Formats: sequence, structure tokens, C-alpha cells
Amino acid sequence: MELDIKIRRVEKQDLDFVYKAICELESEVLDFEVFKKIFNENISNPKNLYLLAENQNEGVGFISFHTQNLLHHCGLVGEIQGFFIHQSYRGQGVGKQLIEKIMNYADQNNLKSIEVTTNKRRVENVLIYENLGFGLTHNKFTIYK
Repeated sequence: MELDIKIRRVEKQDLDFVYKAICELESEVLDFEVFKKIFNENISNPKNLYLLAENQNEGVGFISFHTQNLLHHCGLVGEIQGFFIHQSYRGQGVGKQLIEKIMNYADQNNLKSIEVTTNKRRVENVLIYENLGFGLTHNKFTIYK
């Protein structure tokens, strides 16, 4: 399969692709109407960067990146909130291209750090993130309400 990957900002018409991707990542069917409202809010927020990877105009991956000023960093920090590559495109550099765009954005906006959290059930992601240059430096604790 020949790849012609283009990376662009996510737009409103990408809702269905992103919805299916997040449902696959979470292994559940999410409430579409609630998802749509949050999606539209997030892609219109200038502190967020949502990118879509396309191969010949077909969505094959995406990444969502949120930034915020944090007191304990005395500056802007970014966090990857969602990162998805379609199964048949994994291992072909699509994710690396998306991460490179995030790194460029971080450099242009003088971010102090980039963070990413992965669910413990996705053990393969630890190696992927380490290979992309991330260090496993923190623990994250969660209470679901």
C-alpha cells in the first residue's frame, strides 16, 4: 500500500471519523450527541490543536492536543488527549508524522513540556511513547464519578 499522508487540522466534517476512533480507543460506544457538543467546543478552542492524518483523502489517524498554563511549570504545557492510528496504517510512520506536528507546535509556542497518559490496559503504548522520546516519569491516579 503506497502512502500519501497529509496532515491537516480537524474540521467539523471530521466528526464521524474522530467519534469512531475514540469509541475504538475506549472500547465502548459513547453518547454521540454529547460527544458532538464537546468535539465542536474543543476544535474551536484556540488552546487546542486537533490534527487529522489522511491517505488519499481518507482519514487514517488523528491526534488531539490541549494546552494550558500551569503554575508548577510557570508556563504553557501541552497534553496529548487522544492519539489514534487506524489498525491497517500502524507501524508505517503515520503516528510519527502527527507527533512531529505536535512537537513543532510546542516549539513555536514555547511549551515547557508535552505530556501523554495511556491506559494501563494498553501496555504496548509505553514502548511506542518511549520510542517517540517520551519518558515514563509520573504516575496518574484516577477516581471515576
